[in-house]
Amino acid sequence: MSIIFIEESKTFHLYNDEISYIMNILPNGHIGQLYFGKKISPKKDYSWLLEMVPRSMASYVFENDRTLSLEHIKQEYGVYGSSDYRFPAVEILQENGSRISDFHYCSHRITPGKPELIGLPATYVEEEEEAETLTLILKDSVTGIELNLFYTLFSRRGIIARSARFSNEGPHPVHLLKAMSLCMDLPDSNYDWIQFSGAWSRERHPKMRHIEQGIQSIGSMRGNSSHEHNPFLILKRPSADEFQGEAIGFSLIYSGNFLAQAEVDTYDTTRVLMGIHPEWFDWKLDPNTFFQTPEAVMVYTDRGLNDLSQTFHRLYQKRLARGYWRDKARPILINNWEATYFDFTEKEILRLAETAAKSGIELFVLDDGWFGTRVSEHSGLGDWRPNADRLPYGIASLAKKIEQLGMKFGLWFEPEMVNKDSDLYRTHPDWLLSVPGRTQSHGRHQYVLDFSRGEVVDAIYRMMADILKCGHISYVKWDMNRSITECYSAALPADRQGEVFHRYILGVYRLYEQLNQTFPEILFESCASGGGRFDPGLLYYAPQGWTSDDTDAIERLKIQYGTSFCYPVSSMGAHVSASPNHQLGRSTPLATRADVACFGTSGYELDLNTLSSDELNSVHNHVTFMKTWRELLQFGTFYRLQSPFEGNTAAWMTVSDDRSQALVGWYRILNTVNPPYTRLKLYGLDPGRLYLVSIKDHFGQRELGRFFGDELMNAGIPTSDDNSGDAPKKERSDYDFQSRIYILQ
Repeated sequence: MSIIFIEESKTFHLYNDEISYIMNILPNGHIGQLYFGKKISPKKDYSWLLEMVPRSMASYVFENDRTLSLEHIKQEYGVYGSSDYRFPAVEILQENGSRISDFHYCSHRITPGKPELIGLPATYVEEEEEAETLTLILKDSVTGIELNLFYTLFSRRGIIARSARFSNEGPHPVHLLKAMSLCMDLPDSNYDWIQFSGAWSRERHPKMRHIEQGIQSIGSMRGNSSHEHNPFLILKRPSADEFQGEAIGFSLIYSGNFLAQAEVDTYDTTRVLMGIHPEWFDWKLDPNTFFQTPEAVMVYTDRGLNDLSQTFHRLYQKRLARGYWRDKARPILINNWEATYFDFTEKEILRLAETAAKSGIELFVLDDGWFGTRVSEHSGLGDWRPNADRLPYGIASLAKKIEQLGMKFGLWFEPEMVNKDSDLYRTHPDWLLSVPGRTQSHGRHQYVLDFSRGEVVDAIYRMMADILKCGHISYVKWDMNRSITECYSAALPADRQGEVFHRYILGVYRLYEQLNQTFPEILFESCASGGGRFDPGLLYYAPQGWTSDDTDAIERLKIQYGTSFCYPVSSMGAHVSASPNHQLGRSTPLATRADVACFGTSGYELDLNTLSSDELNSVHNHVTFMKTWRELLQFGTFYRLQSPFEGNTAAWMTVSDDRSQALVGWYRILNTVNPPYTRLKLYGLDPGRLYLVSIKDHFGQRELGRFFGDELMNAGIPTSDDNSGDAPKKERSDYDFQSRIYILQ
C-alpha cells in the first residue's frame, strides 16, 4: 500500500495490490481524474491519460487556449459555471448572489491511518498500517472557502473511502447548497447500473439497466434513507456476473436524505455523484466554521459481484460496526410483536417466555405497548416509563423473571416519535417538526420529534437511560415508523431551515452514541418499519438491523438476496414467523421459514404456545442447529449462487475462512412436475480437500457422501427430485416452498 506524489508531473498515485487511483493537478489548479481500476505499475508520468482535445463550441479556461475545457476533462470535484456544464459536486451561494466557485490546489498531506469524522459514522482502522490517507487542500481565493478532499486507501482489497470538508476562512457567511461526498468521473459509459429499490415490505430488490446519455439517479427526500431506494449503487461491465468481471460499488455511510447519480455526457464519459441530497439542503456556513460531508466508500473488483459484496461485508463487519457485539455471534431471540401485538399482560409474556426458554431461545424482546398509556397506535409514544396496568411490577421485575428462566431481556423503543396523546406532547408541543400555521401530517398516528434540537435529544436520552439503568436489559430494538413531513424547526431562524434534515440525523447519531457509550454491552438493533433505514450509517451504532417487516420466507429470499450485495449476513435481522404469514397470508413450511432465517441474525416472531408438539420439537432442533453453526452463518464468506429474481430456485452459501466448512441454502419456490435434472455448483471451497456432505431437510439430517472440493465446484450437487407426477406418495420429498441446507465438513 502506498500513496505517492510525483512532483515533476504533479501526479498522485494511490495503490495497493488490488487497485490504482491516479489524479493530477490540472493547469488551472483543479484536480483531474486520470485512472481508477486494477493496479498498474507506479511510474513518474501518466500525462498521456489526460486528454485535452479541442472541441467545437466548447468553452475554455484560458484566453487564446483551446486545450483546457472543464466540460471535457475528468475531474475529482467538479464545479459548475466555469466551462463545465455537468452537474457539479458543490454549489455555494455567496453574499453577492453568485454561485461560481473556483477551488485551486494549495497543498496536500499524506498521513498513516484514517482520521475520525467528528459526529458522523465512518469506517475506521485499529492499526495505522491498515490504511493511508491523502488530504488535498484546495481554496477559493474570492470567498476564502477551504476545501479538504479526503481519500483513505485501505491496505487490503480495492477500497477507497472519500469525504469532503468545507471551512469558511473568509469574512462573510455563505450558504452551502450542495456538498457531495464523492465525485467520480469515469472515461466511458459501458456500464450496467444496479440499484436496490422497492417499498415497505419489499425492500432492496436489485434493478438493472444500461446507462445512457443523460441522468440516472436514485435518492431519498424523506428524512431517512428509505424503503424506496438504498444508498448503494453498482456500475458493472455488461459481461460481468457474480463470479467474474469488473464492477465498482458506491456506498454512502449516511441515514438521511441522499442522492446517487450517474450522468453520461455527449462524449460518453460518466460522472458519478453521491452524497446528501441537495434538495431541501441549505447549510449556512459562517466565518470560522466548517461542514463535513458523510463518508462514501468505493470498491473496485475485476472478479465479479460476489467478490465486490464480500469486500463490503468484511469492511462493514470489522471496520464500520464497533464495540462489544461486533465480533460476537448474535443471540437467538423471540419477539412478542406478531404473537400478541398490543394485547398482552405480564402473565401472558411470561408464559410465552417459558416456552421459548424450553426451546433453547436465548433472548426475549418485549415489543411495542409496554410504556405510558400505550394500548394502540394512538397514544403513549414519548412517555418512556412502564405501563403500570400491564406491568404492575415494572420493567426491572419482568426482566429479572425472564433472566431466571435462563434468557436475556430486551425492549422496543421508538425514541424519535411522539403521539399527541402523551404527556411529552402536552408538556412540549413545540418539540414537533412542524411549520407554523400549516397542517401537521401524521403517519401511523404519530409525529416526528425535532432531533435537530439538543434539548430534545437530551430529554429522550434521560428517559431511555433511566429505563436501561434499571438493570437486566441486554438488547434494544430502535424503531422509526414514519418519514419526516413539514420539516421545520421552531428553534432555528429562517436562514437555517435548510439545515434541519441533516441536523436531525446528527441528533439521531448523537443519541445512539450516548447510549452506546453509557451501555456498551447492550445489543442495539435498528429498525424503521423494517428496512426504511437499513444503511451503513446505522451499522456504526447498531451492528444489526431489522431487514424488513415482511417476514414471509419466500419474500425474504428476495429481500435478503438483494440486501447481501452490500450488507453482511451478521447485519440482517431474520425471524421465523407464523403461518399463514401476517403480511402476505401465505402458508409455508416451518422448516423453510427456519432455513431462510438462519442466514441472518435468526430469531422467532410468533406465538410458540399455538404450535403442536412436533412443531415445538422442530423449533428446538432449529435453535440447536443455529447455536452449532451461527458463527459460520453470520461471519463466513457469503456467496450468492442462484437468484430468486431469475427463476424458480434460489441458493446461497457461506464458507469458513479456512475453507474447512460450508453451509449451502437451497430453496425451490413452486413444485414442478416431471422436471429436468438439476445441479448446483458451489464456490469458495478448497479444490483438493475432501468434504463430507450432509443434507438437512424435512426428513431430518443424513449423509450424502464424500466429495472433493473441485467436484462440488465444477460438477456440482444434484438437486433433482423424484416428482414424476405419479400418484401421491405417503411421504413426499417435493412440495411448494421447499428448502434444504447442505452441510460440508
